[in-house]
Amino acid sequence: MTSRERILAAIQHQRPDRTPCDFWAEPPSWNRLLAHVGYTDRDRLLAELGVDVRHLQADAPPDREIGDGVFQNFWGERFVFRPTPWGPIREDGKGALAGEIRLANLKSFDWPTPDCLDRSRLVEQCRRYDDYAILYGLADIWQRPGLVRGWEDFFVDMAQRPEWVHFLCRKFTDFYLEDYTRAAQATGGRIDLYLIFSDVGSQHGPLISMKMFSEFVAPYLTELIDRIHEIGGLALYHSCGMIQPFIPELIGLGVDVLDPIQPIGEMMQPERLREAFGGQICFHGGIDMQHLLPHASPEEVETEARRYCRVLGENGGYILGPAHLFQPDVPPENILAVYRAVR
Repeated sequence: MTSRERILAAIQHQRPDRTPCDFWAEPPSWNRLLAHVGYTDRDRLLAELGVDVRHLQADAPPDREIGDGVFQNFWGERFVFRPTPWGPIREDGKGALAGEIRLANLKSFDWPTPDCLDRSRLVEQCRRYDDYAILYGLADIWQRPGLVRGWEDFFVDMAQRPEWVHFLCRKFTDFYLEDYTRAAQATGGRIDLYLIFSDVGSQHGPLISMKMFSEFVAPYLTELIDRIHEIGGLALYHSCGMIQPFIPELIGLGVDVLDPIQPIGEMMQPERLREAFGGQICFHGGIDMQHLLPHASPEEVETEARRYCRVLGENGGYILGPAHLFQPDVPPENILAVYRAVR
């Protein structure tokens, strides 16, 4: 099978020739791993690891420094860059609309339009990665609105000013509905997977109630999933945390692939996920980023990766990967061990 055939078979719950895999890493993690292997060619490394997905994004306006080492992107998210031995890593803070007390100020904010993204390189990139499954985008319909507003204000808004939350979620949803439509048109429908992320889970359970999920997340998620399916793609939804209570709803909304299935507690273990949801959704990720990957031996990492492939991927329905982007504290040997499990 080609990589693309392997990914599509797994998503359709058909048995591929081997478990397909994906690769997600923070920039410092990339730097550390490339220094370990002794070259700088990312495509070469992904090919040698047997990674089946290539990630594409449109070029966005550059971040700008607004003072005291704080940067702001085109959405109004604000963050600093913390040093690591392998390069800086982003750390989010309160966004540009934190502390606002008038809806009019939210409405008058300098909101971006889909015209600000440059999609001109997508066709050439699709051609270069013809044999691979292609994942596009960085859409969000709930979490990044919360980052721009500031989490504390955003959670108060959900309880006291729901129209403010709907205004923000509407802004983001409309932007990405158009962005994904334009990307599909530009590439002639070649994109296989479209990313949606909104973290709705914590270490111990949902961040919000099912009622709030149904009001503030599900309607916008449904719109974006429906558009992705209309343009011939598949929806990959990312949420960290203990999100098991949301999974039946996500299946009902049409999510095709669920990432990162963070193994927090018994209900998020692969055996329990297979028992409850096997055959209904394709799982993606799962290899523990908090304890296993930073601290275990390469042999232990490979054993755990084989476990996930066996439990979730024996007959399709699973794409191997980390339970979040690889972080800088993960030894390169352990990253390589993940992918030995499928080779």
